[in-house]
Amino acid sequence: MAEKKRKKSRYISGIDGIRSIAVLGVIFYHLMPKAMKGGYLGVPIFFVISGYLITDLMRQEWQQNNKIDIKGFYVRRMKRLYPALVALLISASFYITVFQRNLLNNLRGVVWSSLLYVNNWWQIDHGASYFDRFSNESPFTHLWSLAVEGQNYLIWPFVFVLLVRFVKKKSTIFYVLTALTVISAILMAVLYHPGQDPTRVYYGTDTRIFSLWMGSAFAFIWPSFHLKEQIPKQAKKVLNGIGAIALVGLLLFLIFLSDQNNFVYYGGMYIVSILATLLIAVTVHPGASWNRWLTNPIFNYIGKRSYGIYLYQFPVMIFYEAKVRNLANHVWLHTLIEFILIIGLSELSYRFIENPLRKYNYRHVLKTIKSWFTRPLVSKQKPWQLPAMLITLVALFGIITAPSNQIDAEQQAFQDQIKENQKIVEKTKNEATTDSTATTDTTTTVDESAEVFSNNVEDIMKKYDLSKKQVEAAQEKEFTLFGDSVALGTAANINEVFPKAVVDAVVGRQFYESVPLLKQLDAQGNLKDTVVIALGTNGSFTSAQFDEVMDYLKGRTVYFINVRVPTQRWQNDVNAMLADKAKDNKKIKVLDWYDLSNDHEDWFRPDRVHPTLTGRIEYTHLLAEALTK
Repeated sequence: MAEKKRKKSRYISGIDGIRSIAVLGVIFYHLMPKAMKGGYLGVPIFFVISGYLITDLMRQEWQQNNKIDIKGFYVRRMKRLYPALVALLISASFYITVFQRNLLNNLRGVVWSSLLYVNNWWQIDHGASYFDRFSNESPFTHLWSLAVEGQNYLIWPFVFVLLVRFVKKKSTIFYVLTALTVISAILMAVLYHPGQDPTRVYYGTDTRIFSLWMGSAFAFIWPSFHLKEQIPKQAKKVLNGIGAIALVGLLLFLIFLSDQNNFVYYGGMYIVSILATLLIAVTVHPGASWNRWLTNPIFNYIGKRSYGIYLYQFPVMIFYEAKVRNLANHVWLHTLIEFILIIGLSELSYRFIENPLRKYNYRHVLKTIKSWFTRPLVSKQKPWQLPAMLITLVALFGIITAPSNQIDAEQQAFQDQIKENQKIVEKTKNEATTDSTATTDTTTTVDESAEVFSNNVEDIMKKYDLSKKQVEAAQEKEFTLFGDSVALGTAANINEVFPKAVVDAVVGRQFYESVPLLKQLDAQGNLKDTVVIALGTNGSFTSAQFDEVMDYLKGRTVYFINVRVPTQRWQNDVNAMLADKAKDNKKIKVLDWYDLSNDHEDWFRPDRVHPTLTGRIEYTHLLAEALTK
């Protein structure tokens, strides 16, 4: 019997509405993190949609032909996804090569891992953090999710065939897949460690596949092509009610569920996937009203371009924000500009790349390439051809010649300084446990010149503009400084003025990691009665996280140093949070590093965050003024 031609499935426009909600959540999670705390949950919504739709189509094909054209499936997926991805990688690589060469490092690895759909594991292997938004800026960070989907596309046709051939019964297949989703969710909970960076569980295919397979499982018991439009009124009310609960639940999670909440990894993301599945279920059902309710011109437009919108979000944010000197003080303006740029680029991608190449016959690709060399490059019919070739060649040059794990001289100087200061940090902790008061006369190479550290009172007075009384008080002052790379970069200066201080600072440290680490310091005898916390450079924190830290430090004198991160949206949120908490609790004291340093660009390295020699001296002076009163 001849194989029947694959039927075109019913287009369900309401799915574009769900896609719109998901992609807008993701975009505004990055552009307006305070207003859309849970926008990252748009990704599991996308996963559920993907799992449901590909399985629903496979079920139709299996019912029609009693087999799956696996090669055809791969070709369709590649034609749908690859052209826009390749265009993004080429255009972004071109921009990096010409305009932002500081991002060339590891570009080759990013490109090949993205093309092979293993970027999530590549990022994990290279220690990249999705949640460290300061030191891990990359225009390709978001491609991890495409890798998870790509890996699922690779294995799912075979899993599908095995299930329908050997398990057969649809309800049993549903239970088997549901059990596998539970195992994946349990693995997420087991591998997640509160207070530590959750990137491994956030990126891992094994810990994220439950969303995809939940959609697939539901397609076995809720195939769109078997659902009837004519259903009892009561059934319609039930379906519409379920949809309302699912949509409201998703919106609440998208708005309020912070990525720093432990609940996310202990079932929260699984619940979001269930809600997404229910919303998809009522949307694809022709007897419910949700397909109509989620269909409108705006949702249709955004939904059809959601892939391009997702692809171009990070390149726009990273490239644009690198050119803006004070993003934090004009958040709404820059958010609007970036949103317009993202939509504009996605429109170009949709109109000139995704749609045309989805219909392109790839059997003619060699012929097309040959024509580039046998016909004039400049023509009225194809004016884009020469610029496209030049952009591609420049991008390929950048990709091929890009260094791996290399940094420039400025970054190397900073890293050398950090390494030296890490030794001092360990020394302060070791000396605190042995009650040693020795200081170090040492010379450390820093960015401007060789900085000499001394234990001579007169030298310290002159260097830090302090009185003799202040220096003598500082040399006897015991406190713990708990901070991130800004504090770490200043550790040698702090140790010079405060030889009895314990400094515990790490590059990339986030506020949510604090309590377990403070407990460790306490157990070691390194948590003094006075504690200075210098965090917020790498991301914001919640009121609950702040209160948790203060509860643990109850009875101690606590100072917070606010932040200067003009290139990041969270700067003002962090500083406002600290100011508000200090108003509510008179025991909390805030040292205003932001106000002191705001008009002094020369105090900072090119990143405008980490202090230079002058900045480190001023930072230490601020600390000395407060702690020696």
